[in-house]
Amino acid sequence: MNTQKILIAGCGSMAKKWAHYAKARSDVSIAGLLDIKKENAEHFASEQGISAPAFTDIDDALAATKADIVFDITIPEAHKGIALTAFRHGAHVFGEKPMASSLADAKKMVAAAERSGKMYAVMQNRRYLKNIRALRSIIDSGTIGDIGFVAADFFIGAHFGGFRDAMASPLILDMAIHTFDQARFIAGADPVSVYCHEFNPKGSWYAGNAAAVATFEFKNGIVFSYRGSWCAEGCSTSWESIWRITGSTGSAVWNGKDLPYAEVVLPEAATKFNRETKRIEAPLVWQGREGHDGCLDEMFSALAAQRKAETDCTDNIKSVAMVFAAIESAKKGKKVRIAW
Repeated sequence: MNTQKILIAGCGSMAKKWAHYAKARSDVSIAGLLDIKKENAEHFASEQGISAPAFTDIDDALAATKADIVFDITIPEAHKGIALTAFRHGAHVFGEKPMASSLADAKKMVAAAERSGKMYAVMQNRRYLKNIRALRSIIDSGTIGDIGFVAADFFIGAHFGGFRDAMASPLILDMAIHTFDQARFIAGADPVSVYCHEFNPKGSWYAGNAAAVATFEFKNGIVFSYRGSWCAEGCSTSWESIWRITGSTGSAVWNGKDLPYAEVVLPEAATKFNRETKRIEAPLVWQGREGHDGCLDEMFSALAAQRKAETDCTDNIKSVAMVFAAIESAKKGKKVRIAW
């Protein structure tokens, strides 16, 4: 691949990871920095040792830099404008989650990407962990048989301050996209419907609903149960959640931190009331890097091979649809079909 010129859009704290990644690649150069406040971009350039011009308007930035790829690390409300402008200038977009602040905007972005022939891939860094890949390998190998039930618990007391504290649905809109996308990845299935109840528990420091319980149905009959809270003090789960997957011949568990494992029924115990099981450790199959680096590696590899990335917008919109369907279900108090 030829050297790719990068425009970094959004110069907040998360942009540091993306900039560090770009600076480490020999086939990438940072051509410009974009932020709503020019002084933010200039400070970021100085702090990160980047020699690139600062801009406040994406049209101006793309016209001046002729960037090949936009790293979109702006707030969700800005993603649609960034992406549509980038495609109009003939640039690819690698962006932070969630794709957009509404499903309607996400659909427009996918359509625009497909019309332009440019890649739009979304950061889902929690797919790129050796332990979740090991869990997926248990499922794919048929070790626990046909899976029918996936459950995830996410309980963390996160004192962010700032915009999240004022959001109407901070947990589902800003965080649950990770867990929902993980569920799709683990189960290897697409969502069909959801019933969700979101609420704001006693003691919450959020203005909006910081907790939720949701039940999703997937196309192959799998049920995914999600329980989460962003205002849960004490006894925290991992940021990757705690997982249990039950299949026709066994179960697999992952605490979000350590290597997952399975327990499967012994063939000779098939007729007993309490059937004996055998523990099977998950194999470490993932050879790539983890987190943001692993996801960005996949994006660049896909671009070089002229194929869709694993987290291409045409796939990631299914996870986005889960988010907005859950919020709609909570508002309506009934089960909602999921479409994208």
